[in-house]
Amino acid sequence: MRQEYELDGLDEEAAGSDPFALFVRWLDDAVAAGMHEPNAVGLATATTDGRPSLRFVLLKGFDTRGAVFYTNVDSRKGLELAANPHAALTMPWHPLQRQVRLEGIVSQVPAAESDAYFAQRPRGSQIGALASPQSRVVADRAELERLVAEAEQVAGDGDVERPASWGGYRLVPESFEFWQGRLNRLHDRIRFVREGDAWLRERLAP
Repeated sequence: MRQEYELDGLDEEAAGSDPFALFVRWLDDAVAAGMHEPNAVGLATATTDGRPSLRFVLLKGFDTRGAVFYTNVDSRKGLELAANPHAALTMPWHPLQRQVRLEGIVSQVPAAESDAYFAQRPRGSQIGALASPQSRVVADRAELERLVAEAEQVAGDGDVERPASWGGYRLVPESFEFWQGRLNRLHDRIRFVREGDAWLRERLAP
C-alpha cells in the first residue's frame, strides 16, 4: 500500500503571498484533472467539551470571504457549529498528491444567499431537504420514503420553498495549510496564518 510522491513540489515562490489565490489555483487543477467531486471536503466539528466528529460535504462557494457549504441546521454538524463555531476543512486531492487544510470560524450565510442557492438545486434535492430530519433516527427506509411523499404533497407543483432548517455556512479561514507530497516523505507543507489583514507564510517540517 506504500506509494511514493514525486509529481510536483511547492516552494515559497510558487505558493505566493495570497492563500486564497493558491487555493483557487489548486482547485482549478483538481477540476482540470477530471477528479470525481474535486469539491468534496472533510468537515471537522466538535462539541463544547471537545468531542470531534468528521464527515464529507461539498464545497459550494469560495472567495475571499471564505468557504461555503450547505446542510440541515438541525443536523449533528449544525448543532455542534451552533455551540462551538470553530471548525476545520480538509480537501484531499490524492491524484495530484495534494491536500489543503483550512481552520477558522463558521457562521451561517445570510438567508438571501441560502435562498438563491436552494432555488437552483434539482427539485429532487429540494424535496429531500424538506423531508429529511437529518441526523435523526428513522425506523426504516419506508419511513424516509413516507416523509418524502408527504413533502412532495406539501410542495405540490409549485416552487419548493427553502425550509428554515436548511441553509448555508461560511468558514472564514484563520489558517491555510497546503501539502504537496514529495519523495521519501519529505513533503512540502506551506502554512498561511492570518495576522490582522495580512497573512504570515511559513514552512512546516513534514
